Amino acid sequence: MNNKKEKDMLLENKNVVIYGAGGAVGGAVARGFAHEGARVFLAGRSRDSVDAVAKEIAAAGGIAETAVVDALDEKSVNEHLDAVIADAGRIDVSFNAIGIPQQGLQGIPFTDLPVDNFMRPITTYTQAHFITAKSAARHMIPQGSGVIMMHTPEPARVSLPLVGGMSVAWAAMEALNRALSAEWAQHGVRSICLRTTGMVETPNIDVVYGLHADAMGIPQEQFTAMVTSMTHRKRPTALAELIAVAVFLASDQASAMTGTVANLTGGIIVD
Repeated sequence: MNNKKEKDMLLENKNVVIYGAGGAVGGAVARGFAHEGARVFLAGRSRDSVDAVAKEIAAAGGIAETAVVDALDEKSVNEHLDAVIADAGRIDVSFNAIGIPQQGLQGIPFTDLPVDNFMRPITTYTQAHFITAKSAARHMIPQGSGVIMMHTPEPARVSLPLVGGMSVAWAAMEALNRALSAEWAQHGVRSICLRTTGMVETPNIDVVYGLHADAMGIPQEQFTAMVTSMTHRKRPTALAELIAVAVFLASDQASAMTGTVANLTGGIIVD
């Protein structure tokens, strides 16, 4: 029975680095990857949050190691990945799941939004994703394989009001995803983006939906129901659904997929 389980593990013997691993999405993806046999290296700005995720993974029989890393600091990212390579020998997947506080960024009309608040997510997300992808590719290209992964919500593609610079930042991430693939896929390094709806299980979405509801003068429950009704199946993306697709896309079974966006929006966006 155990041998069968090991053979079924999609990420067995894979080494995965996850940035923002102490957050809801990063932590969930880390647990999902570890469950499928990956050795996960959890990176984040808060030692306590990444250590908490690592303890959960270890308690479930997985392997996880932690480090304090600022994804906006190229030196910090490079030094951490050099240490990972020195320990594990290779890096197979890099998943950037960082986030920033949304107060002052969403729920504000463009005419009232300060320029700095508009630009903050654009510069933060694009810089962090470029740094982590570049650092990983420096190791993946010589080994001839690897996967760069990122996550964007649906405003990357569909126009919604009061999202501020976030929609521009997420659209830029998806453009970066395509550009990375164009340059690196020929060397065996795939780049993949996962696009979801807002996931109501995450604390961040609770804050964001509250900001939008306040701006519209309606209860948060009403705003959540309104957004949910936009999907074909009348429910948002679940964390478990994101994890399942992320595991598949990180595995060798998805070797033909690169430079693309996995659409998990339940029909809000129809390709």
